[in-house]
Amino acid sequence: MSLGADFVCVVQLTDSHLFADAGADLLGLDTHASLNAVIDMVLEQTPEMDLVLATGDITQDGSEDAYRRFIAASQRLPAPCYWIPGNHDDAELMAEVGKPLGLSRPWVDLGNWRIVLLDTSISGAVPGRLAASQLQIVDDALASAEERHVMVCLHHQPVDIGSDWMAPIGLLNPQDLLGRIQHRPEVKVVLWGHIHQQFDQQLGHLRLLATPSTCVQFAAGSSDFATDTLAPGYRWLRLYDDGRIETAVRRLPEGLFLPEPGAVGY
Repeated sequence: MSLGADFVCVVQLTDSHLFADAGADLLGLDTHASLNAVIDMVLEQTPEMDLVLATGDITQDGSEDAYRRFIAASQRLPAPCYWIPGNHDDAELMAEVGKPLGLSRPWVDLGNWRIVLLDTSISGAVPGRLAASQLQIVDDALASAEERHVMVCLHHQPVDIGSDWMAPIGLLNPQDLLGRIQHRPEVKVVLWGHIHQQFDQQLGHLRLLATPSTCVQFAAGSSDFATDTLAPGYRWLRLYDDGRIETAVRRLPEGLFLPEPGAVGY
């Protein structure tokens, strides 16, 4: 936190889909190059940050080399990074690789905020689920948060985003989460990845946010799988001491890192 500031700044990077092979691509897009281009942009636009959150699908292939490549890229940023797994990740390997750096933890306290980090991954499956152990983390985090405001982070979307093909591959038990937090005024924000697009809605007092991928973008509101020509990006959030939130998405210049047209999935 900057001297005299009444907020902390968080940067969210999500869905980088890195490979063991640094030169590999996803739908014709070099995911390693696009991640580093986004990080260059973060350093230029948001040089003062307190925390970096990587909200899943760190890798496309679940390989150790890809995780180490992400760590090297994220260490270019001047703040600690924490990560959670997505459906393309190997959660056990992530925990092992990240352990020496403390990248995986159930929550982080920052300023007047508690940031809860949940694992929704199901080994070998695309949709997500919050297991009993993860729901216990929510309960424990809320029970011990004291006067802190709370942001909950996960990979899979816990609400309908208006995209038919993504509905069955979101969080399979969203009410187990929402039922715990919808009537808790200290929980201000739910933040996720997975959907490769910008999302910002209100559910009662909850701000619901999702963020563009650092690589391929999905078309919003599409019935079937469809990519978008929007550029990769990231989200910054200012979390104020009094519980207010300011946030915006920033993207690379138009026309950079376009996937091959007509892709029907990956």
